[in-house]
Amino acid sequence: MPSARDSNGREVAAVRGVLASVLGMMKGGATHIAVATDHVIESFRNELWPSYKTGEGIEPDLLAQFSLLEEVLSAAGIVVWPMVEFEADDALAAAAAAAVRDARVERVIICTPDKDLAQCVRGTRIVQLNRRTRISLDEAGVFQKFGVSPTSIPDYLALVGDAADGYPGLKGWGAKSSAAVLAKFAHLESIPTDWREWRVNVANAGALADTLSDERDRALLFRMLATLRTDIALFDDVDELRWNGPTPAFTALAARLDAALTETRRPMAGRSKSAPILRSAPRR
Repeated sequence: MPSARDSNGREVAAVRGVLASVLGMMKGGATHIAVATDHVIESFRNELWPSYKTGEGIEPDLLAQFSLLEEVLSAAGIVVWPMVEFEADDALAAAAAAAVRDARVERVIICTPDKDLAQCVRGTRIVQLNRRTRISLDEAGVFQKFGVSPTSIPDYLALVGDAADGYPGLKGWGAKSSAAVLAKFAHLESIPTDWREWRVNVANAGALADTLSDERDRALLFRMLATLRTDIALFDDVDELRWNGPTPAFTALAARLDAALTETRRPMAGRSKSAPILRSAPRR
């Protein structure tokens, strides 16, 4: 979004962009919606792996908008989950798992391009949507993209690594070799120590097996980092997520955002977290 500052000189471009995006979801037909935020960038994963992602490198003007975003979304009547101990991704995973247990919910749409959320996809009922590219992934789509099923995504990320989250994976294990091996064995524990038992078409299988054997504990740690938590209680009933319009506090905040002056300088880099959208079946 182009930079925009309010009457106090505070940058609000990212807040305006996320708000417009979320409101656009409702215009697109979403009936229930919630937004998860990294209220605190660090989480329990930083204790497990010190190099896990932090707030370092985030533009100060962008970081300063996190709390304002939560305030604006709440005033707009949207459920917000500001995460402290856990990450926003954990909230999305937990919310999707809880919502899909309600028979009234036709589909849960997790709106984010983050590859770790692919582990949450189930059949065609929980899907992942990249709203920028408009590409939606169901379970078959996840397999087509990564070469593994959603339940193997944490194992896949443990092997190939995730630069965005700050862990490197195992040396030599690339996307193709990881997908080929996990497509057959599904999880790290099931991969035979002897590469000759693999019977999959991968290059340097012996070296890969040696690396996995030598660094198995590290691989299991990386899988723990990649595994999203679904045991977080966020709501009791999906009806709590139904959008019923803005609160009275939204008028003043909206006026403040509308009055912000757009500056002619480089756009701000986006870093908004995503929203699970629940489409509910009509009551009978």
